Amino acid sequence: MKNILITGGAGFIGSHVIRLFVNKYPDYTVVNLDKLTYAGNLENLKDVENAPNYVFEKGDIVDEAFVFALFEKYAFDGVIHLAAESHVDRSIANPMEFIHTNVIGTVNLLNAAKTHWKDSSDKRFYHISTDEVYGSLGEEGLFTEETAYDPRSPYSAAKAGSDHFVRAWFHTYKLPVVISNCSNNYGPNQFPEKLLPLFINNIIHNKPLPVYGKGENVRDWLYVIDHVHAIDLVYHKGMVGETYNIGGHNEWKNIDLIRLLCKIMDIKLGREPGTSEKLITYVKDRAGHDMRYAIDASKIQEELGWVPSLQFAEGLDKTIDWYLDNPEWIKNVTSGEYQNYYREQYENR
Repeated sequence: MKNILITGGAGFIGSHVIRLFVNKYPDYTVVNLDKLTYAGNLENLKDVENAPNYVFEKGDIVDEAFVFALFEKYAFDGVIHLAAESHVDRSIANPMEFIHTNVIGTVNLLNAAKTHWKDSSDKRFYHISTDEVYGSLGEEGLFTEETAYDPRSPYSAAKAGSDHFVRAWFHTYKLPVVISNCSNNYGPNQFPEKLLPLFINNIIHNKPLPVYGKGENVRDWLYVIDHVHAIDLVYHKGMVGETYNIGGHNEWKNIDLIRLLCKIMDIKLGREPGTSEKLITYVKDRAGHDMRYAIDASKIQEELGWVPSLQFAEGLDKTIDWYLDNPEWIKNVTSGEYQNYYREQYENR
């Protein structure tokens, strides 16, 4: 029996990680720690909420006393740390919130693990990060695990800071850590402030599709379920002290992806070709907008045998269908109804 703490487990990526671990490892007690902010939604986990090996704890990783008490209560054998503020636009508007959660929260978890893991030979602290810590690429080249950090936004700077602290606890205190840096995730249950769910929802309701600058920024897209399988591998088989880049081998200019999305949505919604593309509206570019991200994922492929399972066309089709099939989820999550319900439920228990 092992007790595993997964932070941010009610969020987009975290909920898929929770589901995999609960179902795949019945001998693990999986503890989901989430603050239930706007992007944390326990409705994402309705299918596993009554599983005998699943526990939910509402709390904030910035609260040091709470984090230490949680480690005391469950005697965790491992941590998979996903909890983070993650939206670049929000970080530009409110950087301090990102510093508190992404940096201070991570250090609280590191200190709790260091304090409670007297014998850490069979323990693992897995910190999940982003490719944005590497900065911006030109037209050529890929991010490798050796690429120097060059964050350009408050979000990526906060994530870079947390990465450095994780490595410092490994080198200074011998805490058994592993880090991964992933590219843009997409798929079911993503809060509709990110590009794909936002634009899918806007197309459904004939709202403008705001495109930064000329839409020429390039991103590497990774289907969330593929990422979750990579997380499973890194947690169980990754080398302590190592970093693994996880990417989709799937670069798209924003504007090309948006036009493809528009064409597919017109077909699925039975609209005249070109209808959705007319919704594209070019807006002032984001401050400090990185031009291109692209991941070299050869290390995780060679060492752990991971490769993305889905071609992008299939992953995009599955994603669009999920949002079309779950209009109530979009409605409720954007209105905050789910969050309000679960906050009240756990505050009053």
